[in-house]
Amino acid sequence: MVIDQFIEEHFHHFNAGVLKRMITSLWDHLRCEGRLVISLAGAMSTARIGRSLRPAIKAGLIHGISTTGANLEEDTFRRIAGDSYRTVADWHEFSASNDAALCEEGMNRVTDVCIPEAEAVRKLEGRLIDVWSSAEREGRRYFPHEYLQQVLQNGGIKEEWSGEPSESWLDAALSKQVPIWTPGWEDSTTGNIFAAQCIEGSVSNSGIVKSGVEAMMDLAAWYAASDRPTGLLQIGGGIAGDFVICVAPMLEQDLGREVRKWAWYGQITDSTASYGGYSGAWPQEKISWGKLELEAPRFSVQSDASIVLPLILAALVERAGAR
Repeated sequence: MVIDQFIEEHFHHFNAGVLKRMITSLWDHLRCEGRLVISLAGAMSTARIGRSLRPAIKAGLIHGISTTGANLEEDTFRRIAGDSYRTVADWHEFSASNDAALCEEGMNRVTDVCIPEAEAVRKLEGRLIDVWSSAEREGRRYFPHEYLQQVLQNGGIKEEWSGEPSESWLDAALSKQVPIWTPGWEDSTTGNIFAAQCIEGSVSNSGIVKSGVEAMMDLAAWYAASDRPTGLLQIGGGIAGDFVICVAPMLEQDLGREVRKWAWYGQITDSTASYGGYSGAWPQEKISWGKLELEAPRFSVQSDASIVLPLILAALVERAGAR
């Protein structure tokens, strides 16, 4: 229990203290048969969060994932073309001209990481067009993540890829049958590609991709199907976090059903509280919206998720392994 013991010994006050208390509280929630949903905002997949999220999924600690379209596809981009990624160590010193040069090279920069357009995006585009076309011919409809999972399941394609499969949280979620919801998929790269194919006419039925409303209906059915207490570990904020937590007031206030509100909540964010902002809003604000139980443990770690989230997940995996 290397990470867990390190946190116990060295993390005591300020954000470190909140982090330690949050891990202990979350572990108590999971030990008492609680379910955990994680929401992924920001570029966590490009930050290679799969290296720590995948083991947590495999250990049965994650029961649902709400993710932006970017995090969904960027897990697959790295799986396809990991060897072609580039790290930009001096990104702090980059000028607009430096980024223009990267664009000319076909490299899409995310802070200090460059995603190769040809090797990752366009290669995935071809595979997705294949599965979209098959769905249209067969009169079938799927969620965005289900199309990516169909691509992942094609054994012949995997032989062409340079990425490390042990980094893919999407692959782990597929193997453990963890439900995934992707609100606002249209603003992602693959969502843009799909819209372009519909405009061009290569795909004639845009309805082959299930909508965000259908994703909320699927989430509502999953949430209401169990009386187990459900917690949310929210990374950042944005649509991935707000979408999933809204299911409780939707069921209760809009449908008039008696359901448990969210029973545990933790957030990692570097956003500050502002006027009407969601990503930096303190957890207690969610109580007024009927999202959180009044007695629900609530935590907010004001820090960089690319540093903090791997520590949380590693500590939980260690505790699960020591049971």
